[in-house]
Amino acid sequence: MPYNAALCLSPMSIAFPPHAVSRLRTARLLRSTRPFLARGGPSGERCAGCRLILSHCMCAWRTVVATRAGVCLLMAEHETLKPSNTGWLIADVVPETRAFGWARTTVDPELLALLADPQWQPYVVFPGEFVAPERVVSQLLTETADQASEVISNKRPLFILLDATWPEARKIFKKSPYLNSFPVLSLTPDQLSRYRLRRSRRDDHLCTSEVAALCLALSGDDLASQVLEAYLDVFTEHYLCAKQQLKINEDDEVHQRLGQLRAQTDIAIAPKNG
Repeated sequence: MPYNAALCLSPMSIAFPPHAVSRLRTARLLRSTRPFLARGGPSGERCAGCRLILSHCMCAWRTVVATRAGVCLLMAEHETLKPSNTGWLIADVVPETRAFGWARTTVDPELLALLADPQWQPYVVFPGEFVAPERVVSQLLTETADQASEVISNKRPLFILLDATWPEARKIFKKSPYLNSFPVLSLTPDQLSRYRLRRSRRDDHLCTSEVAALCLALSGDDLASQVLEAYLDVFTEHYLCAKQQLKINEDDEVHQRLGQLRAQTDIAIAPKNG
């Protein structure tokens, strides 16, 4: 029998309909033949909206920001099941987020349709050092003088992010021939990763939401970029406090910064309690 994980609806989790990553997670669980039990409360109860244990739910802090750019997540098999996954955060903030599970032998027809949609200019976000130089760009094509054209400038950027561990991401990049015709956007971040929920061998390896924030800044979606950065910090704080059984201080610096940013947008904002 397929198994549904113990995710519970908090009052705030119903403020927004399920987004692309949430739907992908549900589909993944329906294919499971064994229970997936993330560590959490006494019975493993987690909020369906943010995946945190109920006492540390952060749904009240979710802020949705309209963007010109879109995000396409190609997610490794188990990423949607990990409470620490940050692709979920991108879908929380950016409404133009699509998510697809990656498989070596099959391709979702909806993914191919998205990549062929003429409104989008896809970019595969991946380190340029591993790619043929002629495919690599460091900025959007509309900003590159020798490649600019009216056709390209009228298209919206679609950032394809490989949401996986580094070994898995390299495999996805090499084994996905349908991505070969698109430019590879190579980012050169000035800051080291602030992600504290999983360990990486290199400090310059950013988590998926950090990469998305850099991409949004390139596309001119500055508010969304800043909100996503601040939202990651709030998520990290809630996650670590839950892990350490500490109370949340919603008056601290990270919550105040997100609160200041969310005040700048009139897009859908989940109301805070009190």
